[in-house]
Amino acid sequence: MGVVYAIIIIFNHSKTNETVITSNMNDINEQLEFKATMEVNKAINYLDLTIHRNINNMELSVHRKPTNANITIQYTSNHPWDHKRAPFTYYINRTLTLPIKEQARTQEWQNICNIVQQNGFPKKVIQHIKEKELAKLNKRPKKKKKKKKKTKNKENTQATKNG
Repeated sequence: MGVVYAIIIIFNHSKTNETVITSNMNDINEQLEFKATMEVNKAINYLDLTIHRNINNMELSVHRKPTNANITIQYTSNHPWDHKRAPFTYYINRTLTLPIKEQARTQEWQNICNIVQQNGFPKKVIQHIKEKELAKLNKRPKKKKKKKKKTKNKENTQATKNG
């Protein structure tokens, strides 16, 4: 068996349907098999996200499979600190950078705190990781908005040329 890819296709039900899309995808190569997963209650899980469909937009939240046991390397284990810290750095960075609503961000922070407690980490250690990640995000250069070029009217242009 080869590599499994996750593809999300968002479509308009008034123009096509999942059966047509799945059939077309499966016709591309006989060695590939695509299966459709339909949304339930206007939401679908995709990788580690839940995508909620609203009337005019979509909202994201973090998804954890029901089988997730929230286990990381225990704080007191004899593993390198970088290995113990890595999952929390990932969880925190994801929470800070995903375009999710504040309610979802608060819920995810609570989930992280529960994982911290389950694995014996002092909360202050995780708070320190969060502060470091926030500092990194604040140091990133912000995307500059393109400025509109000012156009001079003809009278000003001629006055400059002649003057």
